[in-house]
Amino acid sequence: MLEDVLDRVSENPQTWNVLRRIVENGFRGEKAAIARELDPWRDAGQREFLDFGCGTGEFAPCFPSAHYTGVDLAAYYVRFAGAHYPGRFAVTSGAAIGLATARFDAALVLGVFHHMPDALVRATVAELHRVLTPGATLLVMEDIPPPSPWNVAGHLMHWLDRGGYIRTDAEYRALLAPFFAVRRNYPIRSGICDYAVYVLDRATP
Repeated sequence: MLEDVLDRVSENPQTWNVLRRIVENGFRGEKAAIARELDPWRDAGQREFLDFGCGTGEFAPCFPSAHYTGVDLAAYYVRFAGAHYPGRFAVTSGAAIGLATARFDAALVLGVFHHMPDALVRATVAELHRVLTPGATLLVMEDIPPPSPWNVAGHLMHWLDRGGYIRTDAEYRALLAPFFAVRRNYPIRSGICDYAVYVLDRATP
């Protein structure tokens, strides 16, 4: 019964947006990391950005719209994003992103890999390597278990989010290698949610 309710909430983009904005304090932590690590407005118009697993398009306004592409597996999220935000949006999967090789100068993956089994993450990482240019930056933010046992709301949110593959730092690093090298890594708190931030350089083939 509860699983059915959660399915209906997550499949309603507007309701899901409201819930996530409340529990993640307006996504301030994630947006600050995007501005700090990708600096999307520097040299605006000279770089192309990919938002892999863009969901409802919440982070599209962080990027120059003419140089932003958001992709997601869920068609209802992509339709909502295209109707509410500027930019290009497409339905695609991680195993076959379906975009041109070396098309993007930077990519964002936010809260996606913890929904994927290892084999699919590896295939997605290989595809991200393919569509990014040499020297590109990949910014990954992934859910981690709340460091504090007293963050009861954070533990509950992980359960509501139903990401079945929340991993350790070593496990995330192993999945990102050998296609990407970690430049730096640190934790952030966004509302009640804890993330590990990975700033990665695309490795040469």
